Amino acid sequence: MAFATFRSLRLFNFRVWSMGALVSNVGTWMQRTAQDWLVLTQLTQHSATALGVVMGLQFGPQLLLPWSGYAADRFDRCKLLIATQLAMCILSLALGLLSVAGVIRSWQVYLLTFLSGCVSAMDAPARQTFVSDLVGEKDLANAVALNSMSFNIACMLGPAIVDLVIAAVGCGWAFLSNAASFAAVLASLRFLRRQELHQSMRFERGRGNLAKGFRYVWSHPDLKAIMWMLCLIGTFGLNFPIFISTMSIKVFHGDASQYGALTGTMAVGTVLGALLAAGRERPHFGLLWLGAGLFGGGFVLAMFTPVAWMFGVTLVIIGVSALTFTNATSSLLQLSVWEIC
Repeated sequence: MAFATFRSLRLFNFRVWSMGALVSNVGTWMQRTAQDWLVLTQLTQHSATALGVVMGLQFGPQLLLPWSGYAADRFDRCKLLIATQLAMCILSLALGLLSVAGVIRSWQVYLLTFLSGCVSAMDAPARQTFVSDLVGEKDLANAVALNSMSFNIACMLGPAIVDLVIAAVGCGWAFLSNAASFAAVLASLRFLRRQELHQSMRFERGRGNLAKGFRYVWSHPDLKAIMWMLCLIGTFGLNFPIFISTMSIKVFHGDASQYGALTGTMAVGTVLGALLAAGRERPHFGLLWLGAGLFGGGFVLAMFTPVAWMFGVTLVIIGVSALTFTNATSSLLQLSVWEIC
């Protein structure tokens, strides 16, 4: 059972990538937690609106840059990832230096967050499809689940570490730590065995490919349902930094330690969900309904929690269901692409 769950790690390239990505993801979660705390407690008077603006600037470009998928399909993904990781490292470094110098302002956070979001819009499709280059079709679903598990282990470690960093030296050093963490993923890309990469998922250039992609999805009811579910849940549900931070500060009147603990608690659920997903041989459509149903139920329970620890319990449920849903969507969509290649 354990071998089946972690079978993708037998591949050298996936092991190297996973180690580098884990370190980088810890830094990413340190920055996300510190950035939310900076906006809520230092730059504003607990303004959830300001935090929503930051999230919009960070994730909005992923909707406004449709050509990022083209870049992931047509360019060398390894070189593309090196470029995006270097760019995000520089932006994190700038944010850290401004904060450490004590001259950070809201507009600077907004600008750097937007630029980081633009780079992430190019990075995310390349990262997601690069997993298939590392493992191939046979182990793709397992590798996607382990990749998600690594990301959510970092979600537990990052907030826990950043609590200590903020208390000791301030938010700025958390940003600088994230900038340093990019060295790990850049090193992992450098040491990959290029001859062992799977290069089957490449498409020829052509006019109207974006429209063809929409037509293909629209002509397949299963893919259309997946995209609609992902759009609705992603838009209205996957906004964890806003509701966890505002609940921690405004409802439970906690400090940075409580906020970090609640964020880490939800990550416990996502890691459990990733372990369950990694043990499955192949995802199926029923997992989408199961994940979506549990996700909604977890939010209903969260509405009625009177104390922080009970809220943390509901976050475990939300974490398991969110990972089940997002992993199933990612695996089903990528496997559908393999089937038409």
